[in-house]
Formats: sequence, structure tokens, C-alpha cells
Amino acid sequence: MGNEQMTPPSTSAATPHRPAEGETSLAGRAVDLILDRAGALWTVFTGRPVSLYAASVLRIGYGLLYLVFLLREFPYRHEIWGPDSPWTPALAGQLFDQTGWNSVLVLSGSRVYFELCYVLALVTSALFTLGWRTRVMSVLFAVVVVSFHARAIFMTDGGDNLVLLMALYLVLTACGRRWSLDARRERLRTVRAGDAPKPVRSFYAEQLGSARSTLITVVHNCGMLVIAAQVCFLYGSAGLYKVQGSTWGGGTALHYALNLELFQPWPALSHLVDTFPTVIAIASYVTVLVQVAFPFVLFGRLKYPVLTVLLGMHIGIAVLMGLPVFSGAMIVADAVFLPDRFYTFLPRLWRGAVRRTGMRRPALGRAMGSGSVPAQVRVEAPAPAPAPAPAPEPRTARGR
Repeated sequence: MGNEQMTPPSTSAATPHRPAEGETSLAGRAVDLILDRAGALWTVFTGRPVSLYAASVLRIGYGLLYLVFLLREFPYRHEIWGPDSPWTPALAGQLFDQTGWNSVLVLSGSRVYFELCYVLALVTSALFTLGWRTRVMSVLFAVVVVSFHARAIFMTDGGDNLVLLMALYLVLTACGRRWSLDARRERLRTVRAGDAPKPVRSFYAEQLGSARSTLITVVHNCGMLVIAAQVCFLYGSAGLYKVQGSTWGGGTALHYALNLELFQPWPALSHLVDTFPTVIAIASYVTVLVQVAFPFVLFGRLKYPVLTVLLGMHIGIAVLMGLPVFSGAMIVADAVFLPDRFYTFLPRLWRGAVRRTGMRRPALGRAMGSGSVPAQVRVEAPAPAPAPAPAPEPRTARGR
């Protein structure tokens, strides 16, 4: 027994099983990637407000659109929303009980009160478009749109439905930080302050200001996300609804739409377009394809041609079917998908065009004989050089 040699224990039995290095690294990389993406998304979502120029375009677009809408309906305001409307305040009250809506226009049946509300609505729309005290004006603009929409919901063409939704969403956004009177006032305040030292604030004031800034940023980004989702839902649902119809599948839907008397502002133009059945069929198929594909092309460069096609489609609806409010609302909504670098490029493009026009203007003026005549400088002809004096004759002795 003493001469027996002990067999060394097997290392494989004593060492616990470890996962392969490739499995650990792959799982770790996946977790790290997810955490990095989540952290980057959270930083973007809370660090800075996104699409400030797009929000300003929405503010200007919808404010101006509703202002023009109220001005266009000014001669018929009493028949649509006022005391002479067939949709009486009593009927509106019954509808409010069912839908939960409300309107400041039904608080009084006085004609003077209605005129005052209409003037205030015009002023509010104008100030909201200009971006004056945008935080307050956005709330007032939403109240105006809700009140006029709820007062006579069956008296308009339905194009203001999207304006109503966007007016509510814009309350959440910081839509006055670009291209507004508020932004101009902030720039002037910064210039006047110059290099003056900032007032010393307490620690709690600093923390409160930081929390307020973060809250405004998060709410703004949420509002812009909801607006983008709303537009995607509109296009996607409209495209899927069209797919179910036989007329859109057969390419004849636009033919029937062009022959509806209710949507023929210019019947001769509608009949002229209707004489091209091939074009109408192609436009029908392109409309369905673009609307269904819209939510899936937003994260690539393909969205730019799609937005161009949608722009042409809405212009056609406004001209051929007489729905300018609906078309304008959709065109403005599409602007939310354009990046800020596109809007910052527009002023540079405009300044370049103005600079080139300013350089060419004097040449055009001289060619056409217009404009001010520059001062004429009379150039004197050079005086002729004096003739050289004749050389004196040599004196001789005879002449001396």
C-alpha cells in the first residue's frame, strides 16, 4: 500500500462550468448597447428641446390659418356662430351635455357680447401668430378654437378638426422660442445685459430653475412627439381605410370625388381634370401608397419625396375640392417632420438671394434707363504742350 501512487484528481471535476467567453461578451455587449441607447434617448429627451423651429412653424401656420379663416367668415359670422345661427345655443347646450364640450360663446345671447368675442378671437390669433407672450396666448388660442368649434360643430366643413387638435397640443410646446416677438425681446435683453455679472442665486433657487427648465423641456418634447404621432395616425388610418374600398382599388375614387357638386368650386376645372382617366388612376394609387407608407419612411431620406407628393396632393384638394382649411392644416402639420437644419438654411438662402438681387439691380437700372444718374465728372482735355522756343542764331562779327 505504501508503494501505491495516488492518482491526481481531475481538474475538470473540481473546476465549475463557466460560460464561454463569446457568450458573455455578446450578452454584455447587448446589455451595454441597450443601456447606452436608453441613456442617449433620455439625455436627448430631457437635455434640450427638439424641433424648436418646427414648433414655431406650427404656431405661425395654425395661428395665421385660423386668423384667415375667421376673416373669411366675417360676413357670415352671425349665421355660423352668432345669434342668427340655425344651430341655436339651446341645441348647442344639448350637444354639450352629450359630448362634454363647452364654449364661451354660449355664455350670453347678446349680440354685443358675440361681437366682442369675435374681435378678441381675431386679436388672439394675430398675437399668437406673432409670438407675443406665447405661453399665455397659446392657452387663449386653444380656448378660442375650442369655443368656435364646439359652438357650431356642424356648420363648418370639418377642416378645423385638425386645427383644434393642434391648438391643444401646442399649449404643451415651447413654440415661441424661434421666429417670434418673444425671441426678439430675449435677444435684445441679452444684448443690453452685455458682460454684466449675473446676480448671485442661492442653491435652492439654482435647483428650482434647473428643475423648471427640465420640466419645460420634457413637456415640449412630449408635445412634439404627440403631434408627430397624430399626423402619422391620420395618414396611416386614411390609407388603410382607402385600401378597403373598391373605388380606390379600381383607381376611380378621384373620378367620383371630382363629380360631386358639393366639392366643385370651379366645375369647369373639375371636368377638365376628369378628362384624363389615366392620370386620375395613377393619382389614386399614389395617394393610397404614400399614405400607407408615410409612418414607415420618416427615419430616412425617402420622407422628403413623400412629403413633396403630399404637398402636391393637398394643394390639389384645396383647389379642386374647395377645402383650403383642411389642406392648409395638413400642410402645416407635415412641417413637423422637417429638421431644424432645413429651417436654419432658409434664412441663409433668402439672404443669398437678396444679395444676388442687390448686386444685379444697378446693372438692370442702367440697362433700362431707370434709377438715379451718378454725378458726372467733366474730364478736361489735356492742354497742348507749348512749342519749343527757337534756338538763338549764332552771332557773327558782322552783326556785332
